[in-house]
Amino acid sequence: MSKDVVVILTALNLEYEAVRRKLAGAQVHRHERGTRFEVGTVEGTSCCVALGLTNKGNHSAAVIAERAIQEFSPVAVLFVGVAGALWDAARLGDVVMATHVYAYHGGTSEDDGLKGRPRVWETAHGISQLGSHLARVNDWADDTPGHGRVPQVRFGAIAAGEVVQNSTISAEARWIRQHYNDALAIEMEAAGVAQAGHLNGAPVAIIRGISDRADGTKSSAKDRNWQPRAAANAAAFATRLAVELVGEQEQIAMSQADRPHETDRLKEHVSNTAYNSTVGIMAGSVKESRVYVNAGPKVTGPADLAAELDGFREHLKRHHAEGALDDDTYREALAELDFARRAARESNSESSKRATMALKRLRGLVAELPELAARLAPLVVAAGDLS
Repeated sequence: MSKDVVVILTALNLEYEAVRRKLAGAQVHRHERGTRFEVGTVEGTSCCVALGLTNKGNHSAAVIAERAIQEFSPVAVLFVGVAGALWDAARLGDVVMATHVYAYHGGTSEDDGLKGRPRVWETAHGISQLGSHLARVNDWADDTPGHGRVPQVRFGAIAAGEVVQNSTISAEARWIRQHYNDALAIEMEAAGVAQAGHLNGAPVAIIRGISDRADGTKSSAKDRNWQPRAAANAAAFATRLAVELVGEQEQIAMSQADRPHETDRLKEHVSNTAYNSTVGIMAGSVKESRVYVNAGPKVTGPADLAAELDGFREHLKRHHAEGALDDDTYREALAELDFARRAARESNSESSKRATMALKRLRGLVAELPELAARLAPLVVAAGDLS
């Protein structure tokens, strides 16, 4: 089974059960503070999923998402459930995958009205691209008799607030449509999960099945009919997305494992394409021409790994100085690196696990910088091998 895990979170038990029905061999995993997850594999695959319940609201969702990220160091966090549609573009039963999330309750009240001060989080590019691909392939939906037309996947903004929105004519409804009129759906948890993912370097995707139109029909017989169907559709798309995400990680790992062989073939010479000659490089890096020569770390014990991590710190420092890493990301990366180094020096199976998890979180923070990601990949493997 793959070591990579996808965390799936839901706010309601109805949504939780819809995802759980997609899992095989689910086992309870208890966090030290009492939060319970169930860890299993998507039926018929080796994709490992950690499923958790956040309850309603952005604040609760943020706390549980943070806890899940720290506990599992996941490939991604998917928040899955139902939502109300704001426009007719999304039909009942359709699935909306957020391109970005608005925390729409940020604002300032002034004499001439309420001025919006939203926070916005965009979905990670790779997950967004994969979601669009799956929507085009369009083979993710359950083939359940009696459920009518096949649901479609819509992509757009999702608005996340702190109240249940159940009107199209209230002052708040008009304000949302005026200031966030590109939002396809509205709910109460996505902003919290997006913030937790941002702070921890974990990619987040928000996937919502449309169960109502936020028009006063919540808790009606129609809503009770559509909620389980919408939740099932969101669960079907999310678990398919999880399988594809883990599959991509496995392909990346295999590619990285092949790189040392390529290095062996190339290290005898370097071709100078400008003059069609052969040159030798004595240093690990040639600063003026920015030529970097990488080799897999030789890690035989905790001291070796600590030394390699000290070397990686210098690369982080250089990227920060050059502006490739912003201040917040740099601070988070250093914190994870220090944690991994301390854990590696303890030299036992549990500390090896903690070091590996910290380095995976660090990998998420530097994923958009190819040189750092390539240098970090063998260190993640080396940390795991110390157990």
